Amino acid sequence: MSATMEKLSSNKVRLDFTVDAETFEKGMQAAYRKNVKRIRIPGFRPGKAPRKVIENMYGESVFYDDAFDAIFPDIYTAAVKENDITPVDQPKLDLKQIGSGKELVFSIEVFVKPDVELGLYKGLEAEKVVNEVTDDDVNAEIERARERVSRYVDVDDRPVKMDDQVTLNYAGFCEGEQFEGGTAENQRLIIGSGTFIPGFEEQLVGAQIGVETEVNVTFPENYQAENLKGKPAVFKCTVTAIQEKDVPELDDEFAKDVSEFDTLDEYKASVRADLEKRAETSAENAFENEVIEAATDNATIDIPEAMVDSRIDERINEFAAQLRMQGLSFEDYQKYTSTTVDDMRKQLREGAERDVKVRLVLEAISKAENIVPEDADVDAEIQRYVDNVRGDAQKFLSTLTDDDRAYFTDIARIQKTVKFLKDNAVAPKGETEQKAEGETETAGEN
Repeated sequence: MSATMEKLSSNKVRLDFTVDAETFEKGMQAAYRKNVKRIRIPGFRPGKAPRKVIENMYGESVFYDDAFDAIFPDIYTAAVKENDITPVDQPKLDLKQIGSGKELVFSIEVFVKPDVELGLYKGLEAEKVVNEVTDDDVNAEIERARERVSRYVDVDDRPVKMDDQVTLNYAGFCEGEQFEGGTAENQRLIIGSGTFIPGFEEQLVGAQIGVETEVNVTFPENYQAENLKGKPAVFKCTVTAIQEKDVPELDDEFAKDVSEFDTLDEYKASVRADLEKRAETSAENAFENEVIEAATDNATIDIPEAMVDSRIDERINEFAAQLRMQGLSFEDYQKYTSTTVDDMRKQLREGAERDVKVRLVLEAISKAENIVPEDADVDAEIQRYVDNVRGDAQKFLSTLTDDDRAYFTDIARIQKTVKFLKDNAVAPKGETEQKAEGETETAGEN
C-alpha cells in the first residue's frame, strides 16, 4: 500500500492511495463472510453459498462497499500517522479503481487541524494590576454579612416606613371596575424594593395596620396586560402586618455568629485577607486572559467549520450536564425557555470559534518553544481534578489509563505555555515614557 499527501490549503489535504490487490482481496473475503448468511441463493442453505456463485448471480460489486469498509480504517490510520496530520472531519472519498485482481485506487480529501501562523507572543505588553483593598471595601463586605443574618421582626406601634416588610390585602380598580389579576391577600412586600409598579410602594408609607389606604397609580405603557397599558388605577389596600429589619450590632457577638473568630477585629482582619486574596486571583486571571487574547489576536488561522461545530457540541453537552446536576433535563429547559438547539448553536458559534483559536494558538506556541510538562506538573493537574470532583480519589487514581494521563499531560502543557506567555510579558509603557521616546526621536531627526 502506498499513500501520498498533497496540501490543498492550510486546513485541508488530499491523500492518494494505491492498495495492492492482495489486501483488497482480504477485504472481499471479509465482506463475503459478513453477508453470506443473509444472501439467498436457490439450491443452497443460508450461509452455504460459495462466494463465486453469489458474484455470478449478483456481480462482485455486491461486496465492494463492505470490502472497502473492512480495510479502510487500518489504511487510513497508517496514512494519518505517517503524514503527521490530525483529521477533524469525515473524509470525502473519490474512488478511482476497484475490483478483484486489481489494485484499489482512491483518494480522499479531509479537513485537518490547521496550520497556525503565529504572530508576536513573546514580549506582549501586559501587566498584573492588583486593586488595593480599602477600608470601605472591608466595611461593605461586613455590611453584606450583616444583611445576610438580619431578620424581620413584628412591629405594631407605628405606621409603615420605608424598608419595612408589610403583609397586605389589596384590590385594583380601573375606570371604576375591578380588573382581573389585581387582587391579592396576604401579599408580602418590602417597601422601596421596586417590586410593584412605580408609585405604589411609596404611597403605603404612613399606612396603619387595619386601615384601608387608597393607592393611585398609572400603569406603564409597556405593561404586559394590553387592557391596562398607560391607564390610571386605584388600589384599595389594607396592611395586616408590619415588620422591620433587625440588623445585628457590629460587635464581638456578631463576629462569633458569622465566623470562626471571637472578636470583631479578628473577623475584620480575616475579611480583609479574603478580599486581598480575591483581588490577587482576579488580577492574575485578568493578566492571564490579556496575554492569551493578545497572542491569539496576533495569530492567523483558517479554522475548519468542523472544529467549531465540535466545540459547540461540547458546550451544549457541558450545559446539559450542569442542568442534570440541578435536576432539570435539557429537553425541559428548551420547553421552558422556548429555545431550540439551532438557536443555541447560533448563540454559541462566536465563542466556540474563539475557544478553538485560543487552543490552537497555545498548542502552536507550545510546539514552537518545545514546552514539555514535568511528571510533577501532570500529577498536580490530576490531583486538582480529584480535589474538584470530590469523588473517590484512590479509585480514580487506580483506574487511570495511559489515555487519561495523556489528557492531563495536555492540560499541564497548556498551563505551562500560559505561564511562559506571562513570564515573557512586559509592562505597558507609561505615557511619560512614550512621550520621552517621542521627544528623543524628534531630537534625533533634527
